[in-house]
Amino acid sequence: MKENIKDKVVIITGASSGLGEATALYLAQYGAIVVAVARRKDRLESLVKRIGSQGGKALAIVCDVTKREDLERVARETLKAYGRIDVLVNNAGLMAQAPLEKLKVDEWDKMIDINIKGVLYGIAAVLPTMQKQHSGHIINLSSVAGLKVAAGRGTVYSGTKFAVKAISEGLRMETAKDNIRVTTLYPGAVESELKYGSSDPEASAGIQAFYKEYEIPADSVARAIVYAIEQPEDVAINEITLRPTKQEF
Repeated sequence: MKENIKDKVVIITGASSGLGEATALYLAQYGAIVVAVARRKDRLESLVKRIGSQGGKALAIVCDVTKREDLERVARETLKAYGRIDVLVNNAGLMAQAPLEKLKVDEWDKMIDINIKGVLYGIAAVLPTMQKQHSGHIINLSSVAGLKVAAGRGTVYSGTKFAVKAISEGLRMETAKDNIRVTTLYPGAVESELKYGSSDPEASAGIQAFYKEYEIPADSVARAIVYAIEQPEDVAINEITLRPTKQEF
């Protein structure tokens, strides 16, 4: 069913590394037109060049998802270039874990800005276009920490990812009438820069040790995203949880 991916215009946030980069490469292989969005211009340009060398189509747009105007600009530039927006992958995220008693309030704010407001700003940027098209697909990256609280160091991170779950379910119910599909992914330990997000030495060491033991490749998530997108228009894959086989949490 990969023909359902061909020529779809897909915006991917956090596309400069990890899950976003892997997803961009995977979707481009199946003929999607990728709009790669992130803050690091050099990494985006390298990704677009790589996709182009493999015969794919991609556009790089520098964007900070904590700024609503940046995501509105992404939507405008995408429409100007391709005339439509078929899929948004809200992938950008920050995992700055530490016990609450460490009072990493600045990091709490950053996680809220990226993991919650960034998702909402992305939705706000593309939703009017998708409603006008009477078609579209919004894919939000939560986490297994959005299903179970990572007590001890991940309370605020879990809170942001539970929020993504709630936002996604509400969006699904509200937009079903508009023929818009909504998918939420709950990955476990997947290889990415996410594991380097904490400034707390003890928490950071624990996270990195956990990932070293359990992590699976970033394209594990990319394959799940491809599966959700490739379904016929009348089929919505609403939730996907994927973990390393041996991961308990």
